Amino acid sequence: MIARILAGAALALAVAAPAAAAAEAAADGRAVYNFRCYFCHGYSGNAKTLAATYLNPKPSDFTQADPARVTRELVLETLRHGRPGTAMKSFAGVIGEKEMAAVADFVVDEFVRRKAPNTRYHTVENGWPGHERYRAAFPFATGEIPLSRPWENLSPDEAAGKRLYLGACVSCHDRGAPGDDGVEWDARPLSFPRNNFSLAESMAKPPTAVDAITSASPYALHDIPPKVNGLSAQQRRGEKLFQQNCAFCHGADGTGMNWIGQFMEPHPRNLQDPTFMGSATRAGIVHAIREGLANTSMPAWKSVLKERDIQAIVAYIDKVFHPIGKPKPPR
Repeated sequence: MIARILAGAALALAVAAPAAAAAEAAADGRAVYNFRCYFCHGYSGNAKTLAATYLNPKPSDFTQADPARVTRELVLETLRHGRPGTAMKSFAGVIGEKEMAAVADFVVDEFVRRKAPNTRYHTVENGWPGHERYRAAFPFATGEIPLSRPWENLSPDEAAGKRLYLGACVSCHDRGAPGDDGVEWDARPLSFPRNNFSLAESMAKPPTAVDAITSASPYALHDIPPKVNGLSAQQRRGEKLFQQNCAFCHGADGTGMNWIGQFMEPHPRNLQDPTFMGSATRAGIVHAIREGLANTSMPAWKSVLKERDIQAIVAYIDKVFHPIGKPKPPR
């Protein structure tokens, strides 16, 4: 009887020992990966990282790799010698052969074969107790909602999440999971105008009193009204009203890329943006001017402008900046 028990125990130990060694090796590989590789390849091995957006060619997405091609031997070869013409450099001399073997095993097993999600970073062990309190900001970190989505297109809960993201998460997550939303970061005006800058003086024929540094502002270019011939009487009236009342925020060229417009958050609508203007309606723009836009700096003008004034401004926008609800015709 005793002999049978001892034999069973020996068998159990014989089975458990390799399993424990494999678990230890996997933990070693995960630790190396999470310290050395995640920055480009991502914690989940899918290469959806901010760094990856700056690299060409992109880092490998292990979750899309063919297990028949991306083998342990291929990963080890890459770790040892790097990939010429890419950002993947050799790790020889950085980590040892045992660590390279461990991370190769981990990558192939965790991402290529099992498509597993790897480690969650925001854990109590990593110093993130109660991370769930940031839940409202999660959609902006994962890319479910692009950070560039205009405030006016967010629900109240989403807007609260975006404010939380910008206050608590953005320093590490940057603009969140990179997507194809087309917007990275805006420039932020800080010091224009300066040195008693005069737009009129800057537009005068040289020599002028404006020095090169004072006038070197991309924002000033958007404070110059476009010159368009052939305007109707209504459009000319709209031009005068727009430049008197709207250009302060939207810029004289309607882009909102002037100093004031870029300083405001959210920015004023770009009235030359083909995406917005192509989908806009005349009634919608009239309503925005008349009633204002909630959660933005766009005020209601119904007590300042008469209905015919608003219609004139809309006619000017339609003629000069972009046709409302239509693609912009080629020049």
